[in-house]
Amino acid sequence: MTRRRWIADEVSSNLAALTGDHANHLVRVLRARVGQEFDIATGAVVRRGRIVSIDQGRVEFELGEEVAAATTPNVTLLLAIFKFDRMEWAIEKCTELGVSRVVPVIARRTDAHLASAAAKRAERWRRIALQASEQSRRSGPPEIAAPIRLQEAASVTSVDLRIFLAESEQQALLRDVVATPPRGRIVLAVGPEGGWAEDELHLFKTAGWISASLGPTILRSETAAIAATAIAMAELD
Repeated sequence: MTRRRWIADEVSSNLAALTGDHANHLVRVLRARVGQEFDIATGAVVRRGRIVSIDQGRVEFELGEEVAAATTPNVTLLLAIFKFDRMEWAIEKCTELGVSRVVPVIARRTDAHLASAAAKRAERWRRIALQASEQSRRSGPPEIAAPIRLQEAASVTSVDLRIFLAESEQQALLRDVVATPPRGRIVLAVGPEGGWAEDELHLFKTAGWISASLGPTILRSETAAIAATAIAMAELD
């Protein structure tokens, strides 16, 4: 039987701990007990962990042998901010698929109320990503960056391939663009409801980004993010 994986809140030598609500979930919901074993992600590696103590808001593990952990491609998702319930769904599923980093982006068509409230949601997005990482047996959660404006996000250059999804793209499919060299760190940009504005499309193109399509149908932003991440991970794996 596959052991459940947890991402440690504290690590010291051969001991690790879950704290706060993280620990309470393990104790109250999963009925953890002393002696039970789990896989514990400690940042650099994953190790087998045996529960040695349970207290209010704290579960401690004795760490044992290292456990093989899968490696995933380095994919950053620039996600234009849209309705928060749908955005949370996208972050959760893209985390399960293996995205390395999510950057919430304030685009031209991002609702002003959502843009102003986004910074306060970042911590909730990080908790969702942590939970999704443990559920999908990742060795660590993706970075969830603070929201930034598109002009700043589009200027990133420390990657091998930068792709923005565009409904206007008629020829280049994402799977074909990702499959061509160079293959390394890539960034995928997914627009808000209504898509990228004309000046934003121009900004991407003048900054050297490549446009790509997911096909002839028009997808919701959360569907596009999940589909794009799945395609990229499959092609880069």
